[in-house]
Amino acid sequence: MAIRTKTYAIGAGCLVVLGLGAMWAVPKFSDGSDDIFAQCRSSAVSGAGTLGGPFELVSETGATVTDTDVITQPSLLYFGYTFCPDVCPFDVARNGEATAILDSRGQTIQPVFISVDSARDTPEVVAEFTDIFHPRMLGLTGSPEQISAASKSYRTYFKVQNPGDPLTLIDHSTQSYLVFPELGYVEFFNRDLAPEAMADRIGCFVDAWDKNKT
Repeated sequence: MAIRTKTYAIGAGCLVVLGLGAMWAVPKFSDGSDDIFAQCRSSAVSGAGTLGGPFELVSETGATVTDTDVITQPSLLYFGYTFCPDVCPFDVARNGEATAILDSRGQTIQPVFISVDSARDTPEVVAEFTDIFHPRMLGLTGSPEQISAASKSYRTYFKVQNPGDPLTLIDHSTQSYLVFPELGYVEFFNRDLAPEAMADRIGCFVDAWDKNKT
C-alpha cells in the first residue's frame, strides 16, 4: 500500500484542463422559488440547468449503481483516475480533507471519486485508492460507455493518451462538483481552492439546504 501511495504522489504528466467552455447552471426549484444558495456562491453563474444528470456506474463494492443510489446526501464529485501521478492524488486528498473538516463541524457530505480509466480502475483498485483519502469516500468505475456517459453529463473532459499502453496517462479536467439529492448540481470548485476554504463554501450550501429542504 505504501508503494502505491508514493506512486500517486510523484511525477508529472496529467494535463490539467481548467476551461471547459461550458455555461454553468444555477439550479431552479420546481416551485419557481429563488436560488436558496445565492449567498453561498463566490461568482455569478448562468445558463440552463443542464449540468449533471442521471448516470449508471459500478461501485467499489462491485454493485451497479445509479445517481439516485449514490447521491442521497450532499455529495462532492471528482472525475479522475488512480494511476494519475500528480494531479488526482492532490485534488482527491484536498476533497477528503475538506470532508473531514466538515465532519468536525457536524456537517456531513459524501465524497465521490469517479474513475475515467475503465481499463485499469477495477472496483477493487478504486476502493483501495479512496480508502487512503477518507473512510467515507466512494469510488465508482464502469465500462467505457458508462464512464463516457457520466463524464458527458457533467461536461468533463478526458482523453487517454496512448490507448492500450498499460502505463498511459489520461488528460482530464479537474473541477469538483457539489451535488444535492433531487436538486442535482449546485456548484463547482477549481483545484486551487484550499481545504479550509472549500469546507467553508460547502458548509454554506449545506446550511442553506438544511434550512429549506422541509
